[in-house]
Amino acid sequence: MEFFRYTRTFNFMGKSKLAMILSVVVVLASYAVLVTKGLNYGVDFAGGTVVQVKYTSEAPIQKMRNALKANELFASATISEFGSPDEVVIRMKTSSGNVTRDVGDETRAALKGTGDFTIRRVDIVGPTVGAELKEKGIMSLLLAMFGILVYVAFRFEWRFAVASIVALVHDVSIALGMVALFAIDVNLDVLAGLLTILGYSLNDTIIVFDRIREGVVKGRNVELGEIINESVTRTLARTTLTSLTTFFVVFTLFMFGGEIIHPFAFTLLVGVVVGTYSSVFVASPILLWFGFDVKNYHVKLAAKAKREAEKQKMRDQFDGGIV
Repeated sequence: MEFFRYTRTFNFMGKSKLAMILSVVVVLASYAVLVTKGLNYGVDFAGGTVVQVKYTSEAPIQKMRNALKANELFASATISEFGSPDEVVIRMKTSSGNVTRDVGDETRAALKGTGDFTIRRVDIVGPTVGAELKEKGIMSLLLAMFGILVYVAFRFEWRFAVASIVALVHDVSIALGMVALFAIDVNLDVLAGLLTILGYSLNDTIIVFDRIREGVVKGRNVELGEIINESVTRTLARTTLTSLTTFFVVFTLFMFGGEIIHPFAFTLLVGVVVGTYSSVFVASPILLWFGFDVKNYHVKLAAKAKREAEKQKMRDQFDGGIV
């Protein structure tokens, strides 16, 4: 079904310098936020204990604080609302006491008399395990980017690979900056969101690159900028529909999925927007700046076709008993 008709070519590359300046400013601002505010590591990476408590009515947070002070296990605990006024989470650093004692039972005993409540969950992660998860999370991001670099270089050309990696670094940097700006807890859900952004942005970029390669093969004497403009224009309908439908689904998760899924949904919301933008205004212009030569590419294609023809000729001669 065709929702958008391809009637004219938009001059995307004419706005590429302005778009790249905007990207550099936003990425630098993201790094500034990361340096000044830092990431708010959740229990998964920093280690600690989280107890989720749900009351039958509005949670008496101040009364809870006073009740928990009487138990040395909760000496460093912080209490905050969790999605709704009747639900709270108690966060504290992991200690030997957290491991040797039943935190759920201790919480019930400490909060006795504050109202009717239930313990929804108790998560305990030691600092050593948290540090190991953080290290493996960073390694997974780096390995994913390296794998993408090899894949794109093999499928297209090294300039395409570098352009795609720059776009992915752009997307992840902005997503992390937004996570730090809004003090989102960085846990395994956020890591899953970042890896999803890599896949989503790469998929969008590969589709654009496929059209650019088709245009390069057909347009021997056409400037690369014109080929990119036409290729991006021809994929505009697909990009718009895919991005909008994905955005609406993730936005629904963010609004109605509950507090637990908010970090993942928020990360994806940012990623869908910047991933769509970077496929057009970051990855594609870099091909121009790296000096991708259409004529030279055709020379390589001709040489490759000649080698394949010679190999086929040798096979035919061998099958015919000539060689």
